[in-house]
Amino acid sequence: MLEALEGSQAIARAVALCRPGVVAAYPITPQTHIVENISKLVADGKLHTELVSVESEFSAASVVLGASAAGSRSYTASSSQGILLMTEVLFNISGMRLPVVLTCANRAIGAPINIWNDHSDSMAVRDCGWIQLHCADNQEAVDTSIQAFRIAEATELPVMVCMDGFVLTHTLETLEIPDQELVDKYLPPFVFDRMLDPRNPLSLGTLVGPEYFSETRHLAHQALQDAASTIIDADREWQTLTGRSAGGLLTVEGPADARIGVLAMGSVVSTFREAMECLGADPARLIALRAFRPLPVDAIRAACAGLSHLVVVDRALSPGFGGIVGGEIKAALSGLPNAPHIHNVAIGLGGRDVPMEMWPRLLEVPRQDGGFRILDLEPAKLGEMS
Repeated sequence: MLEALEGSQAIARAVALCRPGVVAAYPITPQTHIVENISKLVADGKLHTELVSVESEFSAASVVLGASAAGSRSYTASSSQGILLMTEVLFNISGMRLPVVLTCANRAIGAPINIWNDHSDSMAVRDCGWIQLHCADNQEAVDTSIQAFRIAEATELPVMVCMDGFVLTHTLETLEIPDQELVDKYLPPFVFDRMLDPRNPLSLGTLVGPEYFSETRHLAHQALQDAASTIIDADREWQTLTGRSAGGLLTVEGPADARIGVLAMGSVVSTFREAMECLGADPARLIALRAFRPLPVDAIRAACAGLSHLVVVDRALSPGFGGIVGGEIKAALSGLPNAPHIHNVAIGLGGRDVPMEMWPRLLEVPRQDGGFRILDLEPAKLGEMS
């Protein structure tokens, strides 16, 4: 049944359908409404879970680490500085191969303080060993949240579901929320073979010296790469059950003979889709990257076939280097015969609006390329600030 729901409310409903055994909750804007709605479902008797209200994001991550290790399906959510405070534990969760699911309501990182949306937080923890899936709209976020538990438990890897703060978390959309029977059919009960049990003592995350550490890193890297097929299969089976696909690893839209492509992640993808329909700009290919970790190199190469130019859109930057996604796409296409010329821009930092009119500006970038730049920078404001 279609319902008009705020994104955060919809995520809470989706998580509840997955029957988590433990939810750790700590509020931070713009994630707060997710755990607020989960707590309301618990209070109303619609979700039976151990809801643990903690004193910090570090504790929230620690609670789900322990709960998952003890064999409980576990969930938490955070944003911005909260994600950074979790960082040490995020590494431990992935290093112990614990299938935790976390919603990152993407928000800029200060200073200066900024509560609005960009991808600085999830980009800052991209090397923590988590699968990262980015959502273009709230229906994708709902479907991806349910798929995330399936993927995490099949791979024994944690999954971070990234949805843009405010733009998605606080926006009403007409959504299809699946029923409990369908989700139960898709997501079997969680069984963790390595769960901690006092009747059979064992340790997780113990000391590893130099003689074995390289091998642990290799196995973590290999597990993430191997997860790509699980992500595809989970989305394919979800489509069979619901008729909806959340995008697998990536999606490609636009004419097959387009010579210019735009690669982007998150809610700007929905804006660009609308612009392609409404603005009548030059034909171009839109590549919506859903899986940032593992980075689907083969799929990216296939999506770029035939392009002369590729504009990579970043919603965060690495000061002193440039665009983070742009740098990774350049590496992915390096050495590829007839690879497109890559142009890298950042837009929408700190929640700056990205209107449909940005689409034709992106298509002009190959004619003006001068290296990485913030495309929506306003020079007059630089003068005011100096």
